[in-house]
Amino acid sequence: MPNLSETRSRLPVPIWRRTGFIILCGCLISLIAFGIRSSYGLFNQPISAANGWGREVFAFALALQNLIWGLGLPLAGMLADRFGPVRVLAIGGILYGAGVALSAVSSTPLALDITAGVLVGLGLSGSAFGIVLAAIARLVPDEKRSWALGLATAAGSLGQFLFAPMGQAFIVAYGWQTALIMLAAFAAFIPVLATAFRAGNEHASGRRETRMPFAEAMRAAFGHKSYLLLMTGFFVCGFQVAFITVHFPAYLSDIGAAPELGAWAIAAIGFFNIIGSYTAGVLGGRISKRYLLSFLYVARSLVIAIFLFSEPTTLVVLTFAAVMGLLWLSTVPLTSGLVAVMFGTQHLATLFGFVFFSHQLGSFTGVWLGGIVFDRYGSYDVIWWISIALGLFAALIHLPISEKRAGAFEAAKA
Repeated sequence: MPNLSETRSRLPVPIWRRTGFIILCGCLISLIAFGIRSSYGLFNQPISAANGWGREVFAFALALQNLIWGLGLPLAGMLADRFGPVRVLAIGGILYGAGVALSAVSSTPLALDITAGVLVGLGLSGSAFGIVLAAIARLVPDEKRSWALGLATAAGSLGQFLFAPMGQAFIVAYGWQTALIMLAAFAAFIPVLATAFRAGNEHASGRRETRMPFAEAMRAAFGHKSYLLLMTGFFVCGFQVAFITVHFPAYLSDIGAAPELGAWAIAAIGFFNIIGSYTAGVLGGRISKRYLLSFLYVARSLVIAIFLFSEPTTLVVLTFAAVMGLLWLSTVPLTSGLVAVMFGTQHLATLFGFVFFSHQLGSFTGVWLGGIVFDRYGSYDVIWWISIALGLFAALIHLPISEKRAGAFEAAKA
């Protein structure tokens, strides 16, 4: 007679324990977390006007949000690497929802810094794609990893496409305060979806990987030149995308465009980034990731330069948004994939967390500097040209990155 373990092995695997279902839940978390966050730029003008603030106040709160997100992600990554992603994602979702909802009643700059800045930033550290990507990377074999990371990143872009026009519709129909509370309600789904990764922990534990002590892994990574170059390049990505996300709707209003155009431009970026992120993930499994990253940064600089020299008609704005969308978060599956190539998956959430911290330093700089420059000069032109120069710089520094397992991690290869 077959024993109990043999009988169990013949039973069909429940859907909630299947890898595909777990990846789907991770994609939905990414969709919600990134979708809400990408809608914040729509609240720049209404919040500033309602409270009689210059744009620097809102810009600083959003810059602080990006900085706290970056600071918190390595810590969240350490906890996820040590205890699994479920608790980290659940707590992150709760903090995220609370921060967004309380932003609606923040009537002083300090209150906005605490709610939209600190609370939302901490929530994003635990619930956004940094933790999701690391969790998914452990579920799939090496040859499918780049594809899976691209899929999860594309899901975040779908969130941007869905939530930007929805957020604008909420503002128009109910006012900006109610709109924030309605968006916050979506974050309540994150802790529920996170429970799928309980089964993911079982899948991950089945992968054979030699354990490397945490301190030794960190010393080896930060002594690896390619890792430091990757971190530097991701700073540029953060500078560019955060500046556009937060300030582009206001920029369009300044040049006389209808408020709806800003929302549709952000949505167009999100829609075409679905294509761009997924395509980058697929190509990253076939073509050199560092060369693809160099191409993306050069293309961004070229597209921004062409836009600045063009008449900003509706067609031009939406075309710019579409092309930028193709290049937007296409860097994420390639960058996280390079971290996995160099260091394996054991400490992936932590090591990608430090790379993402560099990204968020760039985000902080781009968002806050955008507000300062506008309040001083009444124009964003300086920031646009800084973005172009930084993109060319990033393209150059990705070229010498070594796209193979770091020596100290070779013995721990998954």
